[in-house]
Amino acid sequence: MADIATVHASAVLVGARAVLIRGPAGAGKSRLAMALIRAAQAGQLRMARLVADDRTQVEACHGRIVVRPAAALAGFIEARGLGIRQVSHEPVAVLGWVVDLGATDAQRLPASRQGETIIENVRLPRLAIASGEDPLPTVLTWLGTAAAPA
Repeated sequence: MADIATVHASAVLVGARAVLIRGPAGAGKSRLAMALIRAAQAGQLRMARLVADDRTQVEACHGRIVVRPAAALAGFIEARGLGIRQVSHEPVAVLGWVVDLGATDAQRLPASRQGETIIENVRLPRLAIASGEDPLPTVLTWLGTAAAPA
């Protein structure tokens, strides 16, 4: 097994796999995480639970990526304008998808290889969202139409 790395990202378990939400500070990572959780509560997704906010541990394990919250932040999420809030969370999940907010390479009709990223030598589906776009509709559509990762 590889060493555990910590990345500046949020992670949400959506169904059987987690979505890793990356982006620069202020890009809306926590906001998208909360929006996915609310979408599940509204019946737009089968289920969604927070795994990690702000700092996510990633580890390659048997050809997959496992994500966990940084210990000090487990169960906490930033709600802009409200501060830090405690929410139910999953302690660990297998990563299935990556969303990059504020992506400079976001395109209206991306080439297939732009829809992938590699983390710890594991290839994963990637969605690039440009700055200023509301990511939720695109992410919901993507999750509803993407083939489940192996």
